Amino acid sequence: MKLSYILHGLINFTIPLLLAPMIHRCSNAAAAADDPTDGFTEIPLNQSNLVLQKPYDVPLHQRYSFVGGVHRMWVYADDKPHHPTSPTQPRTEIRITGLDYSSGVWQFEGHGFVPNGTSGATVAQIHGGSHDATTLILRVYAPGEMRFYSYPRIADGLYDRWFRLNIIHDVDGGKVTVFLDGEQKFQFHDQGPGDLYFKCGVYAAHANISYYMESRWRDIKIYRKL
Repeated sequence: MKLSYILHGLINFTIPLLLAPMIHRCSNAAAAADDPTDGFTEIPLNQSNLVLQKPYDVPLHQRYSFVGGVHRMWVYADDKPHHPTSPTQPRTEIRITGLDYSSGVWQFEGHGFVPNGTSGATVAQIHGGSHDATTLILRVYAPGEMRFYSYPRIADGLYDRWFRLNIIHDVDGGKVTVFLDGEQKFQFHDQGPGDLYFKCGVYAAHANISYYMESRWRDIKIYRKL
């Protein structure tokens, strides 16, 4: 096994454990807060802002479709990475490009759908940070749980239904807040500033993954506090 795979696995295991004490879980009373997009300005997106990453050796249509406003992305556990020289796991993801950020307060919004059986798949992330390659990883594991990296569990009952995901990153304040269906689920200190951007789709973890993994996304939006 390559050293890069081992190190990446250790990072994914240890970072959530280190951050767990800093995670702020919200009560049901806190869930009645205002809409997470209140006070934000939507940044217009066009097709050029949605860059697809997929296994390098297959055509895009074999891992992605866009029908009726829905981006459907899937991948297999034995697929190749997105580049021949990459040591990473297989993925089919939308990388939000042209809106990289290193300061300010930014927000991702999208409606996601994960079919029953998908497990060990990263469905959304913030890429970049001073102290690690990622600031946020949200994975779905059987039986429909969403987890922060591999731990802790932050939601369940996600299979076979549409859910609204909002991720707010206050870079200057060093804070990330995650909402599901308008309810604040948790908040944590970030990995420091860097070249940061949002992604969504399906990206295999290093363990406990299903052979077939899929997620669907619609109404993808980016907001910023001006």
